[in-house]
Amino acid sequence: MDIPIFILAGLLVHCVFLVSIFDIYFSSPLVHGMTPQQTPLPPPAKRLVLFVADGLRADSLYELNSDGTPRAPYLRGILENNGSWGISHTRVPTESRPGHVALIAGFYEDVSAVAKGWKENPVEFDSVFNESKYTWSWGSPDILPMFAKGATGDHVYTFCYTAESEDFGAQDAAKLDIWVFDHVKSFFNSSRSNQTLFSALNEEKVVLFLHLLGIDTNGHAHRPNSREYKENIKKVDEGVKEIASVIDHFYGHDGKTAFILTSDHGMTDWGSHGAGHPSETLTPLIVWGAGINYPQKVTSQFFEDNFLKEWKLENLKRLDVNQADIAPLMASLIGVPFPLNSVGTLPLEYLNNSAHFKAESMFTNAVQILEQFKVKMSQKKENTLSFLFTPFKPLSESEQINFLKKIRLYIQQQKYNEAVSLCKTLINLALEGLSYYHTYDRLFLGLSIAMSFVGWTTYVILVIIKTHTNLTKTVPTNNKKSTVLFYGFAFAGMIIAFFLLIQTCPWTYYVYCLLPVPVWYAVVREIPVIQDLAKNVLSLRIGQSIGFLLVCILGIEILVFSFFYRSALTVGLLVFAGWPVITQLWVQAKTRALIWTLLCVLLAIFPLMPVVGREPNIPLVIAAGLLTLLISCFSLAKKYRNNEDLKVYFYQMLSIALSTYVVSSTHDSLKNKLGLPVLNQIISWMTLVSSPVLLLLSPTFLFQRLFSILLSLMSSYLLLSTGYEALFPLVLFGLMFVWINMEQEALQRYGLSLKPKLAVFDFAYAVDITQFRELHLDDVRRSFFFVFFIVTAFFGTGNIASINSFDPASVYCFLTVFSPFMMGGLLVLKVVIPFVLVSCAFEAVQVTTQLSSKSLFLIVLVISDIMALHFFFLVKDYGSWLDIGTSISHYVLVMSLTIFMMLMNGLAQLLTTQRLELPRRTKHHST
Repeated sequence: MDIPIFILAGLLVHCVFLVSIFDIYFSSPLVHGMTPQQTPLPPPAKRLVLFVADGLRADSLYELNSDGTPRAPYLRGILENNGSWGISHTRVPTESRPGHVALIAGFYEDVSAVAKGWKENPVEFDSVFNESKYTWSWGSPDILPMFAKGATGDHVYTFCYTAESEDFGAQDAAKLDIWVFDHVKSFFNSSRSNQTLFSALNEEKVVLFLHLLGIDTNGHAHRPNSREYKENIKKVDEGVKEIASVIDHFYGHDGKTAFILTSDHGMTDWGSHGAGHPSETLTPLIVWGAGINYPQKVTSQFFEDNFLKEWKLENLKRLDVNQADIAPLMASLIGVPFPLNSVGTLPLEYLNNSAHFKAESMFTNAVQILEQFKVKMSQKKENTLSFLFTPFKPLSESEQINFLKKIRLYIQQQKYNEAVSLCKTLINLALEGLSYYHTYDRLFLGLSIAMSFVGWTTYVILVIIKTHTNLTKTVPTNNKKSTVLFYGFAFAGMIIAFFLLIQTCPWTYYVYCLLPVPVWYAVVREIPVIQDLAKNVLSLRIGQSIGFLLVCILGIEILVFSFFYRSALTVGLLVFAGWPVITQLWVQAKTRALIWTLLCVLLAIFPLMPVVGREPNIPLVIAAGLLTLLISCFSLAKKYRNNEDLKVYFYQMLSIALSTYVVSSTHDSLKNKLGLPVLNQIISWMTLVSSPVLLLLSPTFLFQRLFSILLSLMSSYLLLSTGYEALFPLVLFGLMFVWINMEQEALQRYGLSLKPKLAVFDFAYAVDITQFRELHLDDVRRSFFFVFFIVTAFFGTGNIASINSFDPASVYCFLTVFSPFMMGGLLVLKVVIPFVLVSCAFEAVQVTTQLSSKSLFLIVLVISDIMALHFFFLVKDYGSWLDIGTSISHYVLVMSLTIFMMLMNGLAQLLTTQRLELPRRTKHHST
């Protein structure tokens, strides 16, 4: 197979592997075609007011101040005297969009829906707002339009501030909440002189939604333990008190308004959210007004956490719910149909109503979830051959009828408690059944992908052995045999396709199930190579081969382990530190071996450090900038002769100095709440754009070009740093630099006298090397080093394989206004920079050890694919949400790394070999 075709095939196969996880584990759970279900009895409330304090943690609201006074006096008074309270447990990903969907539509968005769109509606779903007569909402332009767009008709009205208002660097983000409160007050005042609006507000089934983003913004900017975050909670408390009073007054204290205050997600101590830490998944829930139970006094209650004692709320009954349970609660309070896709269970303990009303509401809830189960079952039945279909036994059609008859009978006989408990059983069974049909094809698809994985890895190993080693003779192909093989595999492919066609499977199933066919066809074609290899392996020293194999397996397991425990990288680096001693390399290069050992030990400290962003440490960033300048001056004295080259070098040093200044002054400005200075923002963006250009103007001699790459990347990296991670690229680059030198020494041990002089080695001419040699076992070690350094480049800076490890403070030199995709892009760039350093060093290792980049790259591919297969089987969609989120992150990360390394290979070649020549009078333009 030609190299471009091979790389293209590899990219395609890996993209399929990457996408497959979302189809197999995280496809959309939504079904359509159910009939709306509504409680037949009159509801207790005519209207509902929903306050969502974005990013508010349960402990931040409920805990008392240090002097024993409540943090939110009005809300504390409500839960002690007027209403019910508890904790709402959210799910991963703890982001605003899925949180609001769970609250208002009653279902948990799958991971893929979040990837499809942050602000818009990627999937059609029903919500409490859609079922209401009118909904008026105030708040963020990121959240409100999502529910208005999904609604049928035009009865959902939104009032948003501008996106630019969401500024992390602003004087005080609480102004976002004050904007909402002010607009709601003026809305009610203006309605008195607007007859149409006045009569609409006096209708039944009305929802008022106040989305309060200030707490979330202040949490990101200042952390949840800051004075600003706590002050914002106080302002929200005062605002809620004022709005409740305005509404009660407007409706003449008719006692027909229900109020709910909750949050979409919490926040970690370091000001981020997205994963499953308790500080992110525990949110407050306070409900009061029409149809709501008064506080229930208890002598003792048991919860695994110790919050009740801390919050001094041991004697008030705490009623915990899942976040999706709030949607059916809202629906039953104002008497609208339960949202069609809701999977929430109505929390009856919050309701202050007759036992009959509770039983009827619960029955409505059960029928609404059962409707989803029926639709899901009929869809699966239609798409599966009858002899292959296995129904969900506990809820067969006769069982369903039996359940519904029994519950109806209990309600007629006024045995309401029995009816409620039977409804709960039915709900649990229906949810189990929904999950059963949702994951019906998982085993079958998972096996197909696993077969493709194993086949692809086997094929790559065969290609390496066949084309880059002397272990096999070139075997003539038998055309007759290969034709039979081709027809055999083609026939198998047709049978699979036919089988999928008659079951009307989605097109993605064809991709996953047919992929093993060409992959294994390619493997089986190489059977002569396998036979030849078997003969040769037997003639080798068996002990040495097995030992080498065991070392390889151990190395890969350490890499897999490092995804769970970053300290495994420390262990690996300490083993690397001893490499020159183990292989006797230190005998011929004592100084280099000593520097290698020191730098390995130094780099081994980083994975032991706490995760980046927990505590900003700007002096360390400034120190990293000054250290870079110091190293630059030292290097300047040694290497540069040409004036033009010196100019480029000075510009790069100036860029480093400017970046150091910008980080320092931006941090001071934000600390004093003066916002992001415009000049700093301009310098930051100019640095980001100009650094790659300066890099390509530098000479292509090995040391000079690599050092130029460091300076260019370092100027951008400093702007994106908030603490010790700014020192990481310096130590990593030092180690990479010594690695290139050490590999030269390792070459001499093989008796290769072709050792080029590194000082005069030019990348631009290295591409023409034709005397590529065959692979040695040592080259497998080189490839393993590369994969290990790539993983270290990711985890060493303190990233954890989780969404919540990224700190928005990293991008404050570039922008402070909330923009998820721009911020995400800059954070990805920050992660990529250490990768680029490692890739460029690996490129240097390839060309200086006279190896074709393809052969080393193929070994890297095998190592990362074996890792990916581990994570494919470790993916979970059950258990704690932290486990689920982490398992997805791990697999996506390894697959992305593999695809990424293919691209990095090309980028490293471009960065090391290409040079932009500025036109000069005496010389012609050359490249």
